[in-house]
Amino acid sequence: MTTIRNIVLVHGGFVDGSGWQGVYDDLAKDGFHIRVVQNPTLSLDGDVAATRQVLDALDGPAVLVGHSYGGVVVSEAGTHPNVAVLAYIAAFAPDKGESVNTLIADPPPGAPVPPILPPRDGFLYLDRDKFHGAFAADLPARLAAFMADAQVPWGVDALNGAITEPAWRHKPSWYLVATEDRMIPPPAQRTMAQRAGSSVVEAIGSHAIYVSQPAAVADIIRQAASKA
Repeated sequence: MTTIRNIVLVHGGFVDGSGWQGVYDDLAKDGFHIRVVQNPTLSLDGDVAATRQVLDALDGPAVLVGHSYGGVVVSEAGTHPNVAVLAYIAAFAPDKGESVNTLIADPPPGAPVPPILPPRDGFLYLDRDKFHGAFAADLPARLAAFMADAQVPWGVDALNGAITEPAWRHKPSWYLVATEDRMIPPPAQRTMAQRAGSSVVEAIGSHAIYVSQPAAVADIIRQAASKA
């Protein structure tokens, strides 16, 4: 079995691809070829198109990795022929017809409610004053403040984008559950991972686990790359 050498990283909502730098550096030292997709986050179709553009340019199979809303993008774009295996990092893993909005419509009892502000001109933001605790509780306050002030507007249309055919029904997947996540409840993560038939790893961390624990995230990607 040959280890896949191409890795494609897809970011979630409210942030851009720069948060993957720690994971990128960890994987790059082992010779992986890594690409980071910069989602416009205006619509699911647009983000899937941006991801497929990156996949089109690859010279071989890839592990397609999504964090948070990036999991929705991965589920739709992952049917691309260059995708051999999927990896979800504290991410949504929707089924056919599901969207972020349908997945968050009925939260588990007692689950924390993400501090998403009312839409403004068709875009969503997280409350900056609550960003640290909700999104990045295990990051230093100054870094969390920077992320809060550098937020990417998340288009309402992106949350409404529904999956046509989830790639996880046809390809192997891995899932990293962030046990202290206050954006996507850990029980919901486990349920989605089980439904997708993913190989599951759990790690203690916030929703921003890809920033706070890049080594743990890189390790699950390595496992996915070696066992696809």
